[in-house]
Amino acid sequence: MPWKTTDDGLIVAIRLTPKGGRDRLDEIIETDTGNYIKARVSAPPVDGAANKALIKLLSKIFGVPKSKIRFISGETSRIKRISIEGDPTQLTETLLRIVSGGAV
Repeated sequence: MPWKTTDDGLIVAIRLTPKGGRDRLDEIIETDTGNYIKARVSAPPVDGAANKALIKLLSKIFGVPKSKIRFISGETSRIKRISIEGDPTQLTETLLRIVSGGAV
């Protein structure tokens, strides 16, 4: 799985596509280098706009304040590891619903 639970939330591996149409999380993608959740945002990868759009999207999807979402790694690459603070069970259920066809 491209995520793992922690005592205070989730750590998620995301492959971000800037200028990818509407803002949304898609399916899980499996590659030789790992598994990721595919995300698209309409913002360009300029001056951190795509990262800000991703944080805003995750905040909306998971119902947590933007301050509870932070980059662990990958701020300047397509592959990002992101920490989302909150109830791990609730966050996992939301993520499973989305990646199994309920894309947001």
